[in-house]
Amino acid sequence: MRPWTDGLAARGFGARPVQLPRGTAERAVPVYRAAAEPDPATVIGGQSFGGRVASLLAAEEFFAGLVLLCYPLHRPGHPETAEARTAHWPRIGCPVLLLSGESDPFARVALLRTSVSQLRDAELVTYPGVGHGLNPVREDALDRIAAWLQRIGG
Repeated sequence: MRPWTDGLAARGFGARPVQLPRGTAERAVPVYRAAAEPDPATVIGGQSFGGRVASLLAAEEFFAGLVLLCYPLHRPGHPETAEARTAHWPRIGCPVLLLSGESDPFARVALLRTSVSQLRDAELVTYPGVGHGLNPVREDALDRIAAWLQRIGG
């Protein structure tokens, strides 16, 4: 996450990574909560597993916003698991920015586009030809995150 936090800092936004334990996302939520205490002025987020953990926390507490990079909508080859991984999304009350590669094996893009409708206030940005990891488009993604943060007042 260091390139992401450094990139946000270079754009004028304070950010710090959260070290999460291995295991289930549900088990990692208390660790994330301890690192980012709920605050309506704070934006949280994460990449892949970290994004899933942040989304579970945002469903329990109110934050200013939620940024999800390469959200793991389902296991590769198992889109049927998407419903379980988004069951908490309707409880997320803050604005959400999702950025995903259109070739991500963890998130079929058509299914992701449909799933986003469960969120109250969401923006989805996808990148053609990009898989599970946004390093090839990091600068553009950081610019979009910075612009979104400015819009929501984050």
